[in-house]
Amino acid sequence: MKKINFKIVLFAAILLALAIGACHSTKKTTYTKDYLNESEAARNERMEWWREARFGLFIHWGLYAVPAGEWGDKNTYGEWIRTSAQIPLETYNGFVDKFNPTKFNAHDWVQMAKDAGMKYIVITSKHHDGFAIFDSKVSDFDVMATPFKRDPLKELADECKKEGIKLCFYHSIMDWHHPDYLPRRNWEVNRSTKGAKFDRYVDYMKAQLKELCTNYGDAPHVLWFDGEWENTWNSDRGKDLYNYVRSLKSDIIINNRVGAHRDGMAGFTAPGQFAGDFGTPEQEIPATGLPGVDWESCMTMNDNWGYNKADKNFKSTKLLLQNLADIASKGGNFLLNVGPTAEGLFPDESIQRLKEMGKWMQKNGESIHGTVASPLGSYDWGRVTMKANGDNTNLYLHVFDNGPNNRQIVLRGIANTPMGASYLADPSKKSPRFERVDDAIVLDLPSKLIDPINTVILLQLKGKPEIHLPPVVKNKLNYFVGSMEIMLASEGANTEIRYTTDGTEPNIMSKLYEEPIKITETTTITAATFRDQKLISGVMQQGFWKKEAKPDTPVAAAVPGLQYFYFEGKWEKLPDFDKMTALKKGYVTNFDRSAKNYLGENYGFEYRGFIKVPSTGVYIFSTTSDDGSTLRVDNETVVDNDGQHGSKTVEGAIALKAGYHEFVVRYFNATGGEELKVNWSAENLKEQAIPDGVLFHVKDK
Repeated sequence: MKKINFKIVLFAAILLALAIGACHSTKKTTYTKDYLNESEAARNERMEWWREARFGLFIHWGLYAVPAGEWGDKNTYGEWIRTSAQIPLETYNGFVDKFNPTKFNAHDWVQMAKDAGMKYIVITSKHHDGFAIFDSKVSDFDVMATPFKRDPLKELADECKKEGIKLCFYHSIMDWHHPDYLPRRNWEVNRSTKGAKFDRYVDYMKAQLKELCTNYGDAPHVLWFDGEWENTWNSDRGKDLYNYVRSLKSDIIINNRVGAHRDGMAGFTAPGQFAGDFGTPEQEIPATGLPGVDWESCMTMNDNWGYNKADKNFKSTKLLLQNLADIASKGGNFLLNVGPTAEGLFPDESIQRLKEMGKWMQKNGESIHGTVASPLGSYDWGRVTMKANGDNTNLYLHVFDNGPNNRQIVLRGIANTPMGASYLADPSKKSPRFERVDDAIVLDLPSKLIDPINTVILLQLKGKPEIHLPPVVKNKLNYFVGSMEIMLASEGANTEIRYTTDGTEPNIMSKLYEEPIKITETTTITAATFRDQKLISGVMQQGFWKKEAKPDTPVAAAVPGLQYFYFEGKWEKLPDFDKMTALKKGYVTNFDRSAKNYLGENYGFEYRGFIKVPSTGVYIFSTTSDDGSTLRVDNETVVDNDGQHGSKTVEGAIALKAGYHEFVVRYFNATGGEELKVNWSAENLKEQAIPDGVLFHVKDK
């Protein structure tokens, strides 16, 4: 065994601490205007074109297109290949001499986006590898150092201006190339951080952003940041960068990744944190959207953002079009990605899908552009988008596949008078028959619709939308121990809620909701809203299940705190710590991680003991972690927040009797942020961090 030189280790730790301190010494810059305090009217004016657009093209293009996803014996890499394949910096720099996209044609790219019905393009000006796809005067690691020696962003800006397309830039905060960017990749053991100053890197990044905001005409219309999750970045730096960019271009739109505390791939920022102008769900569509918040789902066509010649797992045009309708129906934008080749060409599969989507958009684009979220929610048969039409309202019914088997569409809770219905793609076709039945508008569909993917029916309503939603349940949980009081609420004045508990639909003779409904057994509540003795809303139905609380465990000689076990390794998800030997173990009062390695990377903890529950009931537990975590109570997984991701919160619930219960929390961090928070709440316990006073262990158990 080699003898450890503790002086060297101590000196390295001091250097790292100084570097991290420098990383967080955010420079205070005073701007002539604080763009964070913008009036609602000014914000709405700035966001207007973006909300109208609804559909844009994402382009990931850079040096990573040269290896085309292949390195060594693997062909599954993408735009992260530099670090995923652990390619040394000097080797990766060699791609500069091989990047010569002579087949790049800005007109073709812009025309394909325009023909697809897209209103804006977001292209990577710089990805995490640090390579600038534009002519940067502050860096030699740019497109002008390649044999190509042309500025693609300049050519795209000119072409977008001609075609009426908004050009936007993606710019990575993270930079694996710049000598002042910290932290290094954990595998770059021979790349010293000596002399690196993160503030100097931020100055460099701002210099490049100034070039981007001043050298490309009216572009960029959006700056789309990414790579903000490492511990050198924080909300204060994000606020400063937001103000800096808007001081250069006051009408620009900036995504939420300019700041920190994004909730993983879900793309929304934690409540109370700085959030930029719009949320950025990645590779997913929020189940109900997010009312009152601007958001945009970005998604790949296949499995990679950057070009991978072996990746043929392309989504179908059908799925892409139905995703577009789904996103628009929830008030979001769809940013669909293409990864061009090193020659400067879109993959044939991407071209085909853009053409097919464009063919549909040419006839049905009205149902996407300029629409707002539908208050009617989602249906088994499809989605609904909505748009004002003068003093009246257009509802666009996106009927997927061939529609419901019973050939009827029922839209409940609409008080407006229907004025007409027609097929948007072909108004000359015989219109579907419609009628009002109580609170609902019912449309009869033919045996076969005109579009096998998405047939859009335009339903015109008289007046502004007057839509009455079903009552909502205010309880957070739908299962209970002993008894439960169910609280209902409805929108609108002069209304009343009537409900049943036998699964039947309520009518005017059903029970009137006047106070919380107390139940002691598993029950289904069905409720609707009435006004002037008439049904005016759709119907809400929800089940509530009675659960047996898990019995407590008799514990003798319990000692405050938890036992911890510490591990190291490179994982994409939590390993089975039971099959591993801990490098360290001991006792902590809470979820302390001071035993981790000084790099703060590639480590894991297991915390084991008992939690003392004060009273019998249903308890909600949550973990907020970067990267993965799980929480188990009495050998049951209550929270599964596993996998490599940014800061992400997942919660779960379990019924417990008062007393001690076995309690295990597992956590691992790969690289980047190291957040771990463990919270709980119950009926009479507001959400809070689990306090030290309820955590116990038994020595040597």
